[in-house]
Amino acid sequence: MTAAPAPRATGTAVTTSGEAAPTISFGGIGDEAAPDLPGQLDALDELGWRDLELRTVDGSWIAELPLDRVGRIAETLASRGVRVTCLASRIGNWDSRITADFDRDLTELAALAARAALLGTDRIRVMSYPNAGLSEADWRRRVLERLARLAELAGQDGLTLLHENCSGWAGTAAERQLDLVTTVDSPALRLLFDAGNGVPHGYDGYLMLRQIADHVAHVHIKDAVGDGDRTEYVLPGDGAARLAESLRFLVDRGWSGGWSLEPHLATRPHQGLAADGTAASGFVAAGRALSALVEREILPSAAGWRPAPGGLEHAAGVSRAR
Repeated sequence: MTAAPAPRATGTAVTTSGEAAPTISFGGIGDEAAPDLPGQLDALDELGWRDLELRTVDGSWIAELPLDRVGRIAETLASRGVRVTCLASRIGNWDSRITADFDRDLTELAALAARAALLGTDRIRVMSYPNAGLSEADWRRRVLERLARLAELAGQDGLTLLHENCSGWAGTAAERQLDLVTTVDSPALRLLFDAGNGVPHGYDGYLMLRQIADHVAHVHIKDAVGDGDRTEYVLPGDGAARLAESLRFLVDRGWSGGWSLEPHLATRPHQGLAADGTAASGFVAAGRALSALVEREILPSAAGWRPAPGGLEHAAGVSRAR
């Protein structure tokens, strides 16, 4: 059972020279809004967005869902005009260790490759393995070996791995992320920048972004205050993540891609918390806060950018959309 990929939320703007103009589409990680697919899609509808990042449905990770179920999900998404931007994996995440059985990750990547084909996406989110008592040099070596092998396999299936600045060896330092992408040296490995992760992990996310921006292919949107175990997640623009500065930096560069909302107001998998599908999830409120932040603090100084259905587009020199 297969389904055609859903259309993009924003068309690809074309300049008078025939080159693609920058576009940014808004979306979100579905289970941040609701556990079930209808609830996730209803939240997108309320915001007028058409990009969905899939992590879990009804409490099950995408890699664990039977293929026939994933095929039905793909058909539902196509009928609603929603496209899948990325699949979240557990590879290298907060619940794993660098010394754990690598075969588990290889199995998960193979499972996600089959499901990505059904869902019309080519992007898989990964992290870079928390340590388990190894020396710094050995930890780095093992991470690079694993990510190189995973990128090789992903590339064979036409997939791109997106490494998130979260748990693991390369999670909290721009220098390590640059080391990772340079050493692996594969078009199948790029970076996912989470704008809010610097607050709980104790670094300045905006300064990190300035160093890694050339390799960033996807963005997560969240905001927070506090630090470490005292972190509290808040609406976009209300926290200490320097979110507006990061987003302004991206549009000033003419960056293209997706901004995927992960507000963590009710759903925080690393803490065992999940949204129940009610308004208390805060997902729609966070989406509206993001739109208001963009209107208030990004667009007034973003030359050539303008709102578009489900996101932003760069208007300078545009002759048509396709």
